[in-house]
Amino acid sequence: MSNNNIFMKSGFVRAPLQNGVGRYVCQLQRIVLKFCKTHGGSRGIREFIEQDMVEFAKENPGVVMYLKPRRHRSPVIVAEYLNGDRVWMNMHNKTHSEITKWIELLRTQQGDVSSTRLRKYQYTDHPSIQGPWTPWTFKNPELNTVKFPDAKLGSNDRLPMSATEQLRLMFERQKLSESDRELPTAE
Repeated sequence: MSNNNIFMKSGFVRAPLQNGVGRYVCQLQRIVLKFCKTHGGSRGIREFIEQDMVEFAKENPGVVMYLKPRRHRSPVIVAEYLNGDRVWMNMHNKTHSEITKWIELLRTQQGDVSSTRLRKYQYTDHPSIQGPWTPWTFKNPELNTVKFPDAKLGSNDRLPMSATEQLRLMFERQKLSESDRELPTAE
């Protein structure tokens, strides 16, 4: 085990602000686009600003976009999230489509999780060597090779008769017995 994670920020994996329980809340708070107006390495970010920025701002009204022109500097995107994380990305010589994809990725993330050492709520000195339990742990391995629909596995003959089916049969018997009583007898 390495000691690389000693200097990393630690935290738990959780849905921020109970996100997704009631409704989805975009975790991206603001994006700052830093670029040069004349440098060739900023061409992709300038094209994004000219073509897609207004549409992105309309589709995501909760995200604030700032433009910061800087002379003779490499283009940078800084994303700030509700949990206080800041993600800094260098966009030097990236194309318009690459920048669009990176901004979409930043929009759907919840912050810089990659630099966080993940912790668990439970801890044990003797972890299981069998692996975690899944719903398929004790299933019959024969199910892996069966071609469905299968007559043996998919038949309903093993199921007991439902209450609805019993009532239907009782009603049909009652109708038959009433029709037998109403028939005129030949004398």
